Amino acid sequence: MEFLTFSPEIHCFSELLDCSDGDEEEILEFGDDLQLNPFDGLPYSSRYYKLMKERQELPVWKVKYTFMESLLHNQIVIVSGDAKTGKSSQWCAEYCLSASYRHGVVVCTQVHKQTAVWLALRAADEMDVSLGHEVGYFIPFESCCSTETILRYCTDDMLQREMMSAPLLNSYGVIILDDVHERTVPTDVLLGILKDVLISRPELRLVILTAPHMSIKLQNYCGSVPFIRVESKHHTEVVYSCSIQENHFLSALRLLFEIHHSKEKGDIVIFLACEQEIEKAYQIIRQEQANLNPDLGELIPVPLYPTKRDLIPKPNQDKQKCYKKYRRKVLLTTSFGESLIWIKNVTFVIDVGVERRKVYNPRIRADSVITQPISKSQEEMHKQILGMSSSGKLFCLYPEEFTHKEMKPDLPAKIQESNLTSMVLFLKRMDIAGLGHCDFLSRPAPESLMQALEDLDYLAALDNDGNLSEFGIIMSEFPLDPQLSKSILASCEFECVDEMLTIAAMVTAPNCFLHTPPGTEEIALTCWGKFSHPAGDHFTLINVFNAFREVAADSTSQYYSNEKWCRDYFLSCSALRMAEIIRAELVEIMKRIELPISEPDFGSQENVLNIKKALLSGYFMHVARDVDGSGNYLMLAHRQVAQLDPFSSYYNSRRIPEWVLFHEFSISEDNSIRVVSEISPDLFVKLTPQYYFSNLPPSESKDILQEAINHLSPVSAMKEEQKTNSDNKENEKYHQPPTEQRCIIQ
Repeated sequence: MEFLTFSPEIHCFSELLDCSDGDEEEILEFGDDLQLNPFDGLPYSSRYYKLMKERQELPVWKVKYTFMESLLHNQIVIVSGDAKTGKSSQWCAEYCLSASYRHGVVVCTQVHKQTAVWLALRAADEMDVSLGHEVGYFIPFESCCSTETILRYCTDDMLQREMMSAPLLNSYGVIILDDVHERTVPTDVLLGILKDVLISRPELRLVILTAPHMSIKLQNYCGSVPFIRVESKHHTEVVYSCSIQENHFLSALRLLFEIHHSKEKGDIVIFLACEQEIEKAYQIIRQEQANLNPDLGELIPVPLYPTKRDLIPKPNQDKQKCYKKYRRKVLLTTSFGESLIWIKNVTFVIDVGVERRKVYNPRIRADSVITQPISKSQEEMHKQILGMSSSGKLFCLYPEEFTHKEMKPDLPAKIQESNLTSMVLFLKRMDIAGLGHCDFLSRPAPESLMQALEDLDYLAALDNDGNLSEFGIIMSEFPLDPQLSKSILASCEFECVDEMLTIAAMVTAPNCFLHTPPGTEEIALTCWGKFSHPAGDHFTLINVFNAFREVAADSTSQYYSNEKWCRDYFLSCSALRMAEIIRAELVEIMKRIELPISEPDFGSQENVLNIKKALLSGYFMHVARDVDGSGNYLMLAHRQVAQLDPFSSYYNSRRIPEWVLFHEFSISEDNSIRVVSEISPDLFVKLTPQYYFSNLPPSESKDILQEAINHLSPVSAMKEEQKTNSDNKENEKYHQPPTEQRCIIQ
């Protein structure tokens, strides 16, 4: 979600990469014999030598030769370093420049796609080559690589997907797993599977980059391997508050303006609790800018979203202008966005000390949003951001005793708090290549594994032996949630592929409806009402997407740009452009695996029914019923109650559907279901697996559905009821808690 006036693209993201603040490049003089770049055969530019001088001042330069020697004689090398020591980018280029050991391309994984892009830009700059040739990146739905690329940056999930077609990753000579301490699910899975790949490929090298607090755990996990420690130059001054702040958000902004009024120079990083607070802070800073004394300089808020699936603004390669007034950058992020911070001259860090995180509950198949203190390791990494500054200060908006009493040493790995259905689908796919065993660094929750296997079975992704079915193999080809992949496959049968691909792209991209400024709510609702479809939000999204494309294709339109049209209709242009990119990628996948793509037929009554059938084929586990006629929806699979999301086309409608299919549900202060469309009980019972229906808990809603089954087929309904009673007795007789301790998916 984003604010209407939100346009971070215009705020010079190149400042995150080039922090010279407008200073002219240093002109270096050399002798007549210029060195030639071994990659393009051209002489090095003066900028190459300028960057080389900067790199030699980084702490990681001191361990360069130790690292190269360790990599030459060992398959695994662990590099543990503080933030801002150069460990993520520096030695990658050095390895590529070394001719002493070369068995393939170098690939470096990142947790965040923004980091992958920025690192690729930085490495290309340091190596004095062009991005997309010798150095490139590939992230979800975007690639900037060629056959000449020898150094690739990618997100961890993209390398994981590459393993499905090349299990041994034969094209790579060195694999670098960066930010392993973030403990994402793809990184943990890669760690486990690569241990087997290393056995099959003795020439392959694996480099693990992590924060110091993970060092001992990784050494115990990997065994006797070289360990290299990189430390920052300076120690940080920490200032704690006297008490817990009642409103940490407002306290952080108040402190920000106090620092700015003090006239102390330096950029500021603020660690907030959640991405919604990033949006609010950005808006407030922009509004307050007009009230600030211009002699103090300009505040430039830069939002850094760790999880936002949006287009990445490309840094401007032109030299920055020389600004007359002082410009102070304010980076807004969460504790999970520490690796997104790349500017050098950070002098102040403000830490609110808490974070809102999602924890998956497999029993109800939904995320719970909880607020809790950050960990001690996160606090330490916030200090390390100031490691390049000799006068940096960390302001903690909590007392020092809060650190010792409330903060845990580390937070649980994501693999213990996430929906594991996609992970299990991947491991089942890898089992075909003989790499299904995964030695996890941390044990996944057994209940989550069982729920994932159960869901894949419901979706017909598994055969009777528990292996991937043909459906499951095809589903794994799509970089989507398995339920969404199943709906796309079902759309081939119901001849609504074109429309289903649009829905898949729109729900995968960020929310296209903007938060409206105060006083414009009614105008926005009127604008959005033009796209509203009586069948529900999935169909409304198709209308929005089609209208967006029509504006772009219509040269006679009054709108000279998509941006203006989106502003007028309170829509996010970047989200809709991302949906276009995602849809094009899905079309390519459909063509590659030779699945039929039906002609567009949106608008006909038969097409609407077919789309609902395709959606129900994948999302029959996401069905709810309005139990009191006032919009209180009871989940069919559990006892949770939720309301419609404010962006739903039904939210301000007089007609509230009784039965709905929804895309997302999360438990927070205001439980809500997002992207909702109306269905009928008859349609549900026709398309839902009978064994899923029989496992539903008793409820009034289940009784209504049973009546629908009886009405459709009295004889089969009687048999199903007998089978359900028999299954329930068997479950009561044989139900025992799981006792297996090893986490191996077979």
